Amino acid sequence: MKLEDVKFDDQGLVPAIIQDAMSKEVLTLAYMNKEAIEQTVATGETVLYSRSRQELWHKGATSGNTQSVQTMTYDCDQDAILLQVIPSGPACHTGSYSCFHEVVYGEETQPKEQRYQILDELQSVLAERKATLPEGSYTSSLFQEGVDRILKKVGEEAGEVIIAAKNNDNEELTWETADLLFHTLMLLTNQGLPFDEVLRALEQRHQKK
Repeated sequence: MKLEDVKFDDQGLVPAIIQDAMSKEVLTLAYMNKEAIEQTVATGETVLYSRSRQELWHKGATSGNTQSVQTMTYDCDQDAILLQVIPSGPACHTGSYSCFHEVVYGEETQPKEQRYQILDELQSVLAERKATLPEGSYTSSLFQEGVDRILKKVGEEAGEVIIAAKNNDNEELTWETADLLFHTLMLLTNQGLPFDEVLRALEQRHQKK
């Protein structure tokens, strides 16, 4: 992406779509000017342009809900920008995970059909829980306790898988493997690593054989 190729409107702005890099959910539609793009590249965090205040807006600078930018691309017409981010909190000023939370027609969009859909759906839920930390949630408590606590759970579940296999208990092995996958997904989410990266690594290994 070359900054000089971006087609700004007559006010020097370009629409910016902000998407969660892990869940793929659209979080916000905002605007950027040349300086906002430059600041985003320089800081690695989302910097937008507020049309109402007519000034740069470092997303989350006040609330702490910053967004770590993973990629920034423009569309085929070079007049819209897509930012894929890892949010550290809700994207919406209302406290909602996404600014797009009011359904005006039809039902809420279901995740697209794809391989290992349940794993993608789980990571999407985990990403939302990590961003919003709802009270009373088991996953919220683990995210709040940090990576060491999550690692401990992964280790515990791995041990349970070993015991179930040694006991030749396939029913128990099934359930314990599910627990291990769940907590591994939680670890990936905590570390900002999309499950798709794991699939990509497996594909690369398979292609080498």
